[in-house]
Amino acid sequence: MQGRLCLLIILHLLQPHTSTTNLNTFRPYFIRMLFCEIAKLTQEQKAELLRRGRADLGKAEAKVAEIIAEVRARGDAALRELTKRFDGVEVEELRVSEEEIEEAKERVDSELMEALELARENIADFHRRQLRGDWSYTKDGITLGQVFRAIESVGCYVPGGRASYPSTVLMCAVPARVAGVRRVVVTTPPAKSGEVNPLTLAACSVAGVDEVYRVGGAQAIAALAYGTESIARVEKIVGPGNVYVTAAKRLVSGDAAIDMPAGPSEVLIIADGSADARFVALDMLAQAEHDPLASSVLVSTSQELAERVKRVLEGEAPSRPEARQAIESNGAILLARDIDEAIEFANMFAPEHLEIITRDDEAVLRRIESAGSVFLGSYSPVACGDYASGTNHVLPTAGYARVYSGLSVHHFLKAISFQKLSREALERLAKAILPLARAEGLEMHARSVEERLRREHD
Repeated sequence: MQGRLCLLIILHLLQPHTSTTNLNTFRPYFIRMLFCEIAKLTQEQKAELLRRGRADLGKAEAKVAEIIAEVRARGDAALRELTKRFDGVEVEELRVSEEEIEEAKERVDSELMEALELARENIADFHRRQLRGDWSYTKDGITLGQVFRAIESVGCYVPGGRASYPSTVLMCAVPARVAGVRRVVVTTPPAKSGEVNPLTLAACSVAGVDEVYRVGGAQAIAALAYGTESIARVEKIVGPGNVYVTAAKRLVSGDAAIDMPAGPSEVLIIADGSADARFVALDMLAQAEHDPLASSVLVSTSQELAERVKRVLEGEAPSRPEARQAIESNGAILLARDIDEAIEFANMFAPEHLEIITRDDEAVLRRIESAGSVFLGSYSPVACGDYASGTNHVLPTAGYARVYSGLSVHHFLKAISFQKLSREALERLAKAILPLARAEGLEMHARSVEERLRREHD
């Protein structure tokens, strides 16, 4: 909700407000955010909510295309120049040495190391359960099946620079290892000192990463896709990032496979009057503190809860100015007439994270068609999935959950089908193959079958 919507908010705030029940007006609260009934959203407001982030992605692509071209043309030299230009850091050695990683682990306290180990085990346990063994069946002399093979090399993009995201290292690298990927690479932006955050490096060690490079942004994606003097290219790139990283992944996807569009974080919360307003508000702020473009949306069947959540946001947001910015720019509290309308809106929104805090959350879940990951009940905040419950936090954003799934073992595997036919089975199938091949004008297809059947009688 930017541009025109922000102007609309200000105009409403300048008008007198005498009613406390008309939810189609903007409240003169400290937090300036969209607050209205779903049924009374304008077409423009609804469109802004549903297409969040996609316009920014399109705008970023022209600049990102230039960055990719630079890296392809000049390799390591371009990576160093771009890192200085965008991150303000001069980097000589792009690869982080094994000695640096070991030293970093020594600097991380034991409590955090134990947290990383626990998170890794839970993530590995969840993703091991996604593995499927080779399979086959035989019918009428035809044996059909699939075998699964891991992708050879994977690049994991881990956001960094101002903050450390060891959890993203685990979310990307651990499933790759579970799948059997042989070469797992991490790229992450360096801090102003030129170092990679010690906690991120410790997570790389815990997750079994093979190579770590201190480079971020669109230039890192280009290096992973095309290779440079220091960084050998990979076959697939996974991991979340800002709008430039997401745009870069999309642009290189013809040359290196990618997982999904995974941009600024977002949460949609369906809540009725049974929900705790503080839980809801804090979960909205938790998403908002990720990125100024993050989206936090509450859809409630209770006007009373909606009002309480708004007041909690007012009290908590001043302590987190970056979260307040995202709430004011991209947050919304919407009132649904009933649970049916709330579910319908959630399915249209197709959120990255969906929290369901209602009297019967499992009944609501059964009607959800599109979401990256779902969190049920009052004691299942998104933070659990972000860190240590075991599900993956690399998820489709900006409504892409309608067609993409969150990162899983399946992203790191190739399914190879196979078949073996007896002569008798080929003879039976020829009754379908020959007329279909000739109907398509593919004579050699037909003859490749006929010749085999004829030879058996020679």
